[in-house]
Amino acid sequence: MDEGSKVPDVTVTIDDAPVSLANLGTPLVVYFYPKDDTAGCTTEAKDFTALANDFAAAGVTVVGVSKDTPAAHAKFTAKHALAVQLASDVDGAACEAFGVWVEKAMYGRKYMGIERATFLFGADGTLAKTWRKVRVAGHADAVLATAKAL
Repeated sequence: MDEGSKVPDVTVTIDDAPVSLANLGTPLVVYFYPKDDTAGCTTEAKDFTALANDFAAAGVTVVGVSKDTPAAHAKFTAKHALAVQLASDVDGAACEAFGVWVEKAMYGRKYMGIERATFLFGADGTLAKTWRKVRVAGHADAVLATAKAL
């Protein structure tokens, strides 16, 4: 996905309801993360939650996407009091559309998984900024600063 691309019209599940990412409104932050309730993913979700009011004040919708089920998202949200929307992409359509389903390696073993990445779409619905291979520390703050500058 290149800067200037429109929000892909792919369907994810939010709160047990199918929703098109293209219909969530703009500006929009879509962040992809590998798995609910793992260390980095929990920290990232908590960081976005801590800034949820700031994103809302700036008129920016934030949604986190993983291949976890809606039930897993509900449990994760309740456990950590998360204030960001979490979307399930069980079939991988959103991961494919955004190009985040990639080959990874851990301990010499190769496997397919979600690359931690964030996409910021401006008010006109076009991709304004992409963060790939995200390092969690300070990331939500950087996304908010960039969103406010649009």
